[in-house]
Amino acid sequence: MTTSRRTFLRLTAGGVAAAGLAACGTSGPQSSGSGTGGAATGGATYWFLTGQPQQAIREAQVKRFNDANSGSQIKSTEFQNDAFKQKIKTAIGAGEGPTLIWGWGGGGLKSYVDANQVEDLTSWFGENAALKESIFPSAFGAATVNGKIYAMPVETTTPIVLYYNKRAFEKVGAQPPQSWGDIMDLVPKFNDQNIAPFSLGGQSRWTNMMWLEFLFDRIGGSEVFQNIFDGKANGWSDPSALQALDEMQKLIKANGFIKGFSSITADSNADQALLYTGKAAMMLHGAWTYGSMKADGKDFVTGGHLGYMNFPPVDGGKGDPTDTVGNPGQYLSISSKASQAEKDTAKKFLASNTLDDASIDAWVKSGNIPVVKSAKDKLASITDKNDAEWLKFIYDTSANAKSFAQSWDQALPPTQAETLLDNIAKLFQLSISPQQFADSMNAVIGK
Repeated sequence: MTTSRRTFLRLTAGGVAAAGLAACGTSGPQSSGSGTGGAATGGATYWFLTGQPQQAIREAQVKRFNDANSGSQIKSTEFQNDAFKQKIKTAIGAGEGPTLIWGWGGGGLKSYVDANQVEDLTSWFGENAALKESIFPSAFGAATVNGKIYAMPVETTTPIVLYYNKRAFEKVGAQPPQSWGDIMDLVPKFNDQNIAPFSLGGQSRWTNMMWLEFLFDRIGGSEVFQNIFDGKANGWSDPSALQALDEMQKLIKANGFIKGFSSITADSNADQALLYTGKAAMMLHGAWTYGSMKADGKDFVTGGHLGYMNFPPVDGGKGDPTDTVGNPGQYLSISSKASQAEKDTAKKFLASNTLDDASIDAWVKSGNIPVVKSAKDKLASITDKNDAEWLKFIYDTSANAKSFAQSWDQALPPTQAETLLDNIAKLFQLSISPQQFADSMNAVIGK
C-alpha cells in the first residue's frame, strides 16, 4: 500500500523507503495484551494509533518496559485515527485522559497547554540532558509552547522535499536550481519543451501550503511563522510574508505549474505520476511520496532518475537554507491530572523505551528516520543503494535543520487552519492579492 499524506498523518509512516510499509488501521479500541500490566503500583495508561508498522513498534516498546519494570506497568489501548481524535479530546476535557498523551504537537499541544492538561517537561529535560541531546534539536519546535517544553519528540521525522526528474533536466540541458532565481529562470526553459516546470495537486490545498511554508522561511526566517503561531497581531502582514505571497503569485503567473493544477488531487497520486512520467520536471512534496514513486514509477526510482534536494534559498532572504518544514516528529506528553506515581512511570518510559536502541533499529528497518542522531549508525544496514541514499538525505535534512517548522495546518488551531487553506486556494487561483490574503488571515489570529 502506498502512502498519501492523509495516511501519513494517520499512521505517521514518514519517509517510507519501500512500498507496502504503511497499512490501514485495524478495528479499535483494543487493549494491548502481552506484557501489559493491570493495577500494579505506579501503573500508567497510554493510548496510541493502530496501523503497521508503527503499531507493532509501539507495542514492543510497552512490552520491553513492562518486562523490565514489574512494579510500575503501562497499560496501552489502541484506536483507529478518527476514534482516537474524538476519544482523546473528550477524555482530556473531562480530566480522564491517559497518562501518556500521543499526538502531533503544534496546535493540538498548545490547546492542552492552554487548558493546563499537560505537564511542563522543561526541568525534566534539564535533568535528562543526555536524552535531550540525543534528539534532533529541530524536533523540539512543535513540542514547545511559550518557551517551555510540554512533549517529548518521538518516532519519525518527515520533511517536505523538492523532487526533480533528472531525465527532464537532461532534456533541456539544465541543472537543479540553487536559488529561487534559478527556479524562475527554469520556468520558460521547461515550458518551451512542453514540460511543466512543477507538478502540483492543487485541489488538495495543503499541497499549495508547502510552497508558502518554505518561502516565508527563506525570505524572512523562521520567526515570521513563529510570530503567527504565537498569536502576534498582524503577523501575516510582516513585510517578508507579503513578499513571499507576491513571489508565489509571480511563479503562478509565469506558468510555473502544470496546467489545470487546481483540479488535480494529491490523494490520487496524480501529481506524483506527472513527475515520474516526465510531464513535469519538479515537485514539492512530502518525504512519504518516495515509496509511492518507487512502487508506481517503473524504473524512475530504481534506475536512479529521481533527484531530490532541500528547498533552495531566496536571493537576499534572511532564512537559513538548512531550515526545513513538514512533520518534525510525533510527540508524547504527560497528563497533568495523573497521579505522581503514574507520572513517574511515564517519565521512566519516555527516558528508557521510546528512543532506545531497539526502537531506533525498528524504525530504520521500517524505512523511516527516527528523531535521534544515532539513527545515522543504523543506515549501513540498508542494502538497497537508492533507499540508503534517500534515508541519508532525510537524516541529514532533519539533523542539520536549524528550524524544522511543523506543517501550518497541523501547527495552527482548526479555525485558523481552515481559513488558511481556503485563502491559499484563492491565492493560487489569483482571485485575491497578497494583501487581501494577509488581511483575511490576520482576522483569525488567536482564534
